[in-house]
Amino acid sequence: MTSIDSFKSKQTLTVGGKTYTYYSIVEAEKNGLAGVSKLPGSMKVVLENLLRFEDNRTVTKADIEAVATWLVTRKSDHEISYRPARVLMQDFTGVPAVVDLAAMRDATAKLGANPQKINPLVPVDLVIDHSVMVDSFGTALAFGQNVELEYERNGERYEFLRWGQSAFDNFRVVPPGTGICHQVNLEYLAQTVWTKDENGETVAYPDTLVGTDSHTTMVNGLAVLGWGVGGIEAEAAMLGQPITMLIPEVVGFKLTGKINEGITATDLVLTVTEMLRKKGVVGKFVEFYGPGLDYLSLEDQATIANMAPEYGATCGYFPVDADTLKYLTTTGRDPERVALVEAYSRAQGMFRTSESDDPVFTDTLELDLSTVVPSLSGPKRPQDRVPLNTAASAFAKVLPELTGGRADRTRMPDDKQESRYVDEGATGVDDIPEEAAFPVKGTDYHIDDGSVVIAAITSCTNTSNPSVLVAAGLVARKARALGLDSKPWVKTSLAPGSQVVTDYLTAAGLQEDLDAIGFNLVGYGCTTCIGNSGPLPQAISDCINENKLVACSVLSGNRNFEGRVNPDVRANYLASPPLVVAYALAGSMNIDITTEPLGIGKDGKPVYLKDVWPTNHEVAEIVRQHVTAEMFRSRYSDVFKGDEHWQGIAVEGGETYGWNASSTYVQNPPYFEDLTMEPKPVTDVVSARVLALFLDSITTDHISPAGSFKAATPAGQYLTERQVAPKDFNSYGARRGNHEVMMRGTFANIRIKNMMLDGVEGGFTKGPDGSQMPIYDAAMAYQQQGTPLVVFAGKEYGTGSSRDWAAKGTNLLGVKAVIAQSFERIHRSNLVGMGVIPLQFKDGTSWQSLGLDGTETVDIVGVESIEPRATVNVKITRPNGEVLNVETLCRIDTANELDYYKNGGILHYVLRSLVAA
Repeated sequence: MTSIDSFKSKQTLTVGGKTYTYYSIVEAEKNGLAGVSKLPGSMKVVLENLLRFEDNRTVTKADIEAVATWLVTRKSDHEISYRPARVLMQDFTGVPAVVDLAAMRDATAKLGANPQKINPLVPVDLVIDHSVMVDSFGTALAFGQNVELEYERNGERYEFLRWGQSAFDNFRVVPPGTGICHQVNLEYLAQTVWTKDENGETVAYPDTLVGTDSHTTMVNGLAVLGWGVGGIEAEAAMLGQPITMLIPEVVGFKLTGKINEGITATDLVLTVTEMLRKKGVVGKFVEFYGPGLDYLSLEDQATIANMAPEYGATCGYFPVDADTLKYLTTTGRDPERVALVEAYSRAQGMFRTSESDDPVFTDTLELDLSTVVPSLSGPKRPQDRVPLNTAASAFAKVLPELTGGRADRTRMPDDKQESRYVDEGATGVDDIPEEAAFPVKGTDYHIDDGSVVIAAITSCTNTSNPSVLVAAGLVARKARALGLDSKPWVKTSLAPGSQVVTDYLTAAGLQEDLDAIGFNLVGYGCTTCIGNSGPLPQAISDCINENKLVACSVLSGNRNFEGRVNPDVRANYLASPPLVVAYALAGSMNIDITTEPLGIGKDGKPVYLKDVWPTNHEVAEIVRQHVTAEMFRSRYSDVFKGDEHWQGIAVEGGETYGWNASSTYVQNPPYFEDLTMEPKPVTDVVSARVLALFLDSITTDHISPAGSFKAATPAGQYLTERQVAPKDFNSYGARRGNHEVMMRGTFANIRIKNMMLDGVEGGFTKGPDGSQMPIYDAAMAYQQQGTPLVVFAGKEYGTGSSRDWAAKGTNLLGVKAVIAQSFERIHRSNLVGMGVIPLQFKDGTSWQSLGLDGTETVDIVGVESIEPRATVNVKITRPNGEVLNVETLCRIDTANELDYYKNGGILHYVLRSLVAA
C-alpha cells in the first residue's frame, strides 16, 4: 500500500550502505503536525503507522491531525485504524484461531469463492507453549516424561497445527519444547524496527504486533508496541483488517532513584502493578520514563511490561535506548539490524538518553526505586501486594475470608514457631494440640492451612530475566551447602521460558544446585502459571480435601486468580524465583521468613533467609560470565525445526481441512452454518431470562477456565460418553479446538459464584423449572424453549487473559447481552466480536442496588437502531409484574464495532468482505 502522504513525510535513510524508505515524524512536524516531537514514544509509533497507511479511506488526513490535536487535549474520542506489523499466538488461543480460519475456508467454498482468499496477509508466529503439564517433577527424568505425555495428549492438536503450517501463507509454528511465546518473541522474533520489501523499496518502520495472549505486552520492554487481543480480533488482523481504536490516553510513569541491594525486578513489578491498579489505567497506554530507567536492565523493563494486563493497561511501553541496542546484540540479532534500530530511532526522535526531554502525557505518577521492598502478591489477585515482612500475618488475616478452610480453627500454631516444627515432622511437641496440623497418610509429616504445596519457577514474567533466575540458583546453592532441602510436601518445578536459561544455569553450575533441592527442569512452557501445575501427590490432595485446608502455592508467575493454579490450592502468591526457592525450603506461609528460620542446617543451627540470599554483585558476575550471544544464536538457529516428536507428525490435508467427526480435540465450529452474504437484521432482546448474577472481578478464568476438569462436569461427561478416560481429559485450554467441550466449560470455574444461588461454588444456576443445575444444562434447556439469556455482573468484568473462548462460549450458550458495572478492555471487545452486547450500568447503579435475584425477565429496547456508546434502555420485569426501566451505556464503542455486531461478529464481517472482494 502506498501512502497518500499528506504531510510529505516519506524519506530515505542510509545505514551501513543500504538505503531504507521511512515515514519521518520530524518531516511531518515541519509540514503541518506542529509539536508532535513531544508525543510519548508509544504515540509516535501510532502516528507513524497512520502516516504510512494514509489512504483516505481507512486512514485520513483528519485521523493524523487528531494525533497532533491530542497534544492539546491529551485525550481523544477520535477513532483510528491501526495496522500492526505482525501477529503472535500461543497454542491455547492459536488452535481455535486456526480452527476458525479452517472453518472460514469451508464457508468461503460454500459461498462459491476461492478458499485461498482466507490467508494471513501479515506474518503470524504461533508458539506452542501452553500444553506441557507438570506431571513428573523432582527428578532428572521429569522433562522427558512430561514431553512424552504432552505429545501423547496433544497429538490431534499438533497434527492440526502441522496442517495449518503447510496450508496457510505467512504462518509459522514454533514447536513444543522451545519456550514461552513472549520470551521467544523477546529473545528472537522481535526486531524493534521491522522492514518489508515493497514496490522496489525496503520500508523501515517500528516493529508492532498484536497477540492472542494478554502478556504480549512483555515485548514493550524492547520498545515494540504490542498488546493482547482476543483470537477473533487477531484473526481479523491477520486477514488484513485494521484494529479500530480510540486514540488512547497515555499515562506517564516516572521512575527515579535506584533499586536497593537485594531487591528484584519482581518486587518492582508487583509494586508498579499495585500503584497502577489504584491509579486506574484500564484502556490506557502506560509509558515509563525518567532517570530511573538508567538503572534498569532491559530484562527488568520486560518484566514490568509483561504485567500490563495485571495493572490494567493496554501496554507498558519503554523507549529505545542504549540498553535496547545492548540487549539486541547480546541475544544474537544481526548487527545490521541493531545498526538500523539505532539510526532509525534517532532519526525519528525515538531514542532516549539521560538528556531527553520528558514527553507530554495525559497524566503521570512517580516511583522512587529506592522505596521498593521485597514483596509477594496474593492470595488471589496480582495487584494485592504484600510486603515480605508482613506476608505471614497478612495470610493469617485473610485466612477466614478464603472459602473452605477447615472448620475448627480455634487454635492455630502460635508464634513459638510451632508450625515450622510440625512442618518438619516433629513429634512429641507437648504444647501442639492434635488439631494444629494433619498427618499425610503414608508419610511422617503433617500439613495445615498455610502449607506451601506448590513452589514453581515458571512464567515468561520472570524466566526471561537472567538476574532473578541466577539469584534462584544461588539461593539453592547456598541452601544446599548449609544442608537445607525443600520440604517433602512441596511440589517443586522449574519451567524456563527458553532453552537459553538451561544453557546459562548449566554453564554456571547452578542447575545442579537447583536439581539437588527438587527444582529439576519439567518443561519449556507456561506450566503452573497457566494452570498446568499437574496433580498434587494423591496423599497430599486427600489430606487437603478431607480436612478442607487452605493450601498455598508460591509461583514466579503473573496470575494467581482463584481456581487457576491448582484445584486443591486456594491461596496463591506471586513471588520472585529466589523467593519461590525460599518458600520451598520453609514449606509454609505461616512463617515470617524475614525473621524466622527457613530450616535447620546440617550443623544443627537455624538457617535464615539472609544466610542464603545472594548479593547483587554475585548475581551480576554470573550473568556477565555465563549469559552469551552464542547461546541465543545456537538455540534459535533452527527454531522452527522441532525435536524428533514434532518431525515425526504426518502432515495431511489440502487447502481445506478434512474434519474428523470422532476427534475430541478439533471440530468444525457452528459460527458459519447457513451463512449468507447479507446479514440478518439485529433485533431487540425480548423476554430474556437471567443466566447468572456475578460480583466484581469476574475473570476470563472464571468465565472460561483453562485448567483441568473432573468427570462429573458437563465437559467431563461429554468426553466420557466418547470413551475418553479421565486421565486423558487434558485441560480446557488444550480442548479449545472443540466447541462442544468449551461450551460445557463456560462459566464452569470451580470457584465461580453465581449469586442466584446461596453460597454455591462452581458453574451452577437455576434452570427454567427453578431447580439448581449446571449452567450449560440450563442454557441448553432455555435454547430449546427459544428463550434468550442475559448475564449481570459487577466491576471489572472479564479481567485477565485475552481469552476469546470467554466470549465464544457466552455466545454459544445463547447469552445476548452482558450487563455490568465495568468491563476489562479485551473481553469487552471480544463480546462485541462474537455478537454479544456489552451494556454498562450508569451512575453507580448495580444489579444489587436494583434488588435483582435472577427471577426477572429482561427486555433490551432499541437494539435495531443502536449506535456506539448510546444510551440503551433495559426493561426489567419482576415476577410480581413490577417494571424497572434502567438506562445503560452501550459499550459497542466504535462504528467498526457496530458493523461487526450487525454482521453477527467480526469473523462474519471479515468473511463477507473477503468473499465480496
